[in-house]
Amino acid sequence: MKIISYNVNGIRAALNKGFIDWLKSANPDVLCLQEIKAMKEQVDVQLFEDAGYKYHYWFSAQKKGYSGVAILSKIKPDHVEYGTGIPSMDFEGRNIRADFPPSAPGKEGVSVMSLYLPSGTNDARLQHKFDYMDMFQAYVDDLKTRIPNLIILGDYNICHEEIDIHNPKGLSNVSGFLPVERKWIGNFLNSGFIDSFRHFNKEPDHYTWWSYRANSRARNKGWRLDYALVNAPLQERLKRSVILSDAVHSDHCPILLEIEH
Repeated sequence: MKIISYNVNGIRAALNKGFIDWLKSANPDVLCLQEIKAMKEQVDVQLFEDAGYKYHYWFSAQKKGYSGVAILSKIKPDHVEYGTGIPSMDFEGRNIRADFPPSAPGKEGVSVMSLYLPSGTNDARLQHKFDYMDMFQAYVDDLKTRIPNLIILGDYNICHEEIDIHNPKGLSNVSGFLPVERKWIGNFLNSGFIDSFRHFNKEPDHYTWWSYRANSRARNKGWRLDYALVNAPLQERLKRSVILSDAVHSDHCPILLEIEH
């Protein structure tokens, strides 16, 4: 199973930048989107269906033009879970999960979540992010007891280690690389998840987000904010995890995970 996760920073804007042609070329089985910034009815979903994504599920924020996640798939899921059931998390449309059946008898299915964790752009939003992080950890701890083959892909809005950011010393007091945020994602991994990219690649200078300012992308002054975290029971099924930095429809780039299914 090939899964791609992409914070598109507005799906309608991405479509105007050749997103469909890119999607056909990348050809994932499952596509997780974050920050779609649109309601389903504002998107020409026929474009995705024509590209082979017959099954598509959208969980938008209540506020128009803001946040929102989606999962598009060539494989029919057994179940789709919209949100977490926690109102303070769900009104911004930040979580959607699709549970996929096994591909053959004797195999196990997988559950794929698209996550868009809040950013901490000011003091109020930073506290909202911290609250979200705590509630999300508790939610996932419970979820794993029922769904062990869980993959959570998306924009976590946190860089874990110094290797994941271009200027660790200068940005240590900026949201996204605060000690408390780094500790949280470290604890989240220690609760039973594998950072699939770092499972295969320990090298520096691999990022998934660049500011639009100061020619940051061309200079590779980036942050690795997007992750494909895989619950530990799936470790032996990991095949590949890479960053697709050539895709330029957003200030983020997509990440790709291949897993035996």
